[in-house]
Amino acid sequence: MTSEQNSASAEDVDARAAAFIFKKRDLGVWNDADQAELDTWLNESFAHRTAYWRLEAAWERADRLDALRPLSQHIQPARPEQRFRTPFKIAAAAALIAAVGATFWKLPAQESTGSYATPVGAHERITLADGTRIELNTNSELRLEKKSGNRVVRLVRGEAFFEVRHDAAHPFVVLAQGHRVVDLGTKFVVREQNGSIRVAVLEGSARLEAGENGKSAKAAVLKPGDVALASKSGIKIEKEHVDTLQTQLGWRRGILVFHHAALAQVAAEYNRYNDRQIVIADPDVSKLTISATLPTNDVDGFARMAQNFLGLHVQSDANKIVITH
Repeated sequence: MTSEQNSASAEDVDARAAAFIFKKRDLGVWNDADQAELDTWLNESFAHRTAYWRLEAAWERADRLDALRPLSQHIQPARPEQRFRTPFKIAAAAALIAAVGATFWKLPAQESTGSYATPVGAHERITLADGTRIELNTNSELRLEKKSGNRVVRLVRGEAFFEVRHDAAHPFVVLAQGHRVVDLGTKFVVREQNGSIRVAVLEGSARLEAGENGKSAKAAVLKPGDVALASKSGIKIEKEHVDTLQTQLGWRRGILVFHHAALAQVAAEYNRYNDRQIVIADPDVSKLTISATLPTNDVDGFARMAQNFLGLHVQSDANKIVITH
C-alpha cells in the first residue's frame, strides 16, 4: 500500500469517527441502532478506537484549551436545520475536528498545562487526549504535568477515579502526597486524606511507590480489591471485595451508599459534599450505625431520616444541622 493510500485511509477513519461524534454529541438524534453501529465499528480495528478516543477528547476539551479559541472564532454556527444536510458538510466538519484532534495528539505539551478543580458538591468527567478517563469528586483538584515523556497528573486535593488507556512505553503516573501511582493497565481510585493517600484498584493492577522520583525501594503492586493507605510511615494494604469498592464509587452517580456505618462516619462523608455541615453533638449518637443509600446533596433528607427512623433530635439553621439524642 502506498503512503498516499495509507494517508487516505487514515483520513477516512478520522472522518468516520468525527461523523459519529458530531451525530452523537451535536445533532441530538442518537439511538440504540446508532450505538450498535458505533460499537461494531470500534471493535473492527484498534485504529478506529484510537481515532474515536482522540477526536472525542478533542471535542470534550475544545472549550478548555486556549489554543483552540482562535480556531473556534472562525467557525460560524449553523442553524439546526442546516447542519450536516450533505456529505460535503459532514466531510468538512470531520476534517476540521480531525485536524484539531491531531493537534492534541501530537502536542502533549498543550495538555500539560491543564488544571481541573471541582467545588464542594460537584464532580467532573475529564477525557484526556490519549483516551484516559478521569472523574473528579467533590472539592478536588487535578493538574496535568509533563515529565520525561510520561503521562503525569498530580492530585492536589480530593479524590479521583482513573480509567487509563495503558501504554507501556509512556506510563500513566498519578502523584499525590509524596507518592506515585503507576498504571499497569487498570481502573483505580486515589483519595487524598490528611496528608496520606488511599488507593483502591478495581481492575487490572497499579504500582504504588513511596516518593515521587520513581526510585524508591518501597513499592507495592496492587491487584483488584487491594486498598492501600500510604503515608510517611509506610504502605498498608487491605483487601476488599471489588463490588464493595464499586459501591463506594456511588458518588459518580450522585449517591452515597452505607452498610452498617457509624453515624459519625456518615456525617463526615456527607460533609465533604455540602457547605451546610452535619454536627453529631452526642458521642453516643455518633456510634449508632445505619445502612442507607442517600443523595450526596440532600442534607435535609439525611436529617429527616435521623429524626424519623432513628428517633433523634434535629436542630437546623442555614449553616449546620445539629443531631443529638
